[in-house]
Amino acid sequence: MDKIYGITPHGGKLVNLKDLSTKATAKAENLPKLTINNWNISDLELLAIGGFSPLEGFMSKADYDAVVNTMHLTSGVVWSIPITLPVSKENAAKIQLNEKIALVDANGTIYGTMVVTDKYQPDKKVEAQKVYGTTEEAHPGVKKMYDTGDIYLGGPIKLLKMPSHGDFSDYYMEPIETRKMFHDLGWKTIVGFQTRNPIHRAHEFIQKTALESVDGLLLNPLVGETKADDIPADVRMKSYQEILRYYYPKDRVRLVIYPAAMRYAGPREAVLHAIVRKNYGCTHFIVGRDHAGVGDYYGTYEAQELITSVESEMGMQFFKFENSFYCKKCGSMATGKTCPHGAEDHISLSGTKVRAMLKAGIVPPKEVSRPEVARVLIEGMKRK
Repeated sequence: MDKIYGITPHGGKLVNLKDLSTKATAKAENLPKLTINNWNISDLELLAIGGFSPLEGFMSKADYDAVVNTMHLTSGVVWSIPITLPVSKENAAKIQLNEKIALVDANGTIYGTMVVTDKYQPDKKVEAQKVYGTTEEAHPGVKKMYDTGDIYLGGPIKLLKMPSHGDFSDYYMEPIETRKMFHDLGWKTIVGFQTRNPIHRAHEFIQKTALESVDGLLLNPLVGETKADDIPADVRMKSYQEILRYYYPKDRVRLVIYPAAMRYAGPREAVLHAIVRKNYGCTHFIVGRDHAGVGDYYGTYEAQELITSVESEMGMQFFKFENSFYCKKCGSMATGKTCPHGAEDHISLSGTKVRAMLKAGIVPPKEVSRPEVARVLIEGMKRK
């Protein structure tokens, strides 16, 4: 078994649920098949490579209920978002309890197997309210949940085929590999940063502030399914490469993709993001303003408050940053904790405003976005 370097994985073990042998796939050809979507394949992969440790499959009803209502697994381990496999009632009726099935994509390609040990009907309104903080369909995560099947299947999985990450393959690593990389680099303290957006000056400021206190930074952008108006992952990846090339110390930062779908669950998703980065080997994690938020569904610092409530159980440390901005009088990036000047001296634009400028081909002020990064984004969005 491979040596597990670094911080203890979440729940005490880093799981490995892969069997990529041709023999395993050949056996799976004879099993009943269930078609799953790209979101499910992302979850399947993260379960298998240990990103979702200590989970070993899609959640049973007992774990699902515990997570929704108490934000813990039945084992007592902190867990914030249900990892479930929804299916239609018709498909659920065809599957017997304790039956082994093959999980396939829309083209019939087998990605894994699952032993179905549980079938249950969730109360999606309760799940929406407790996990997402709203039952409104205008929330993209809630709508996605409502649009999936009404029955959840639970049970252990095996991954038989690694999903392709195309142009991102050079930046793909499994948790066991990032841990070995940190060990080889001599990093004992590593801060993780989650993003689904390009890095603007405020991000850069909080990352570099955190980097003053640790050995290295894992820039871990989410490249799975996002909402339609988010900047596409391939465009964002080019922007990350550009900013790292010019503005970060090469020996203290590593760029690795996070192959997950975005749930937009705000505070609850902030906790999940921290858990995953802990499994990837991070000892620290950055929680900024409105982490994993969307619209006006969450308070500015609600994610930080929730993280604080479970911090003692998490076994890692958190950097909790206030909203940052460029102050014309200070002549630097700052926050309300460090800047004595009024809002009229602060330069700060919302992500929505910056995206609108980029789509119009307008380079945002250099105090908001590095010009090299803005140009990459404008060109990428033109091609899209």
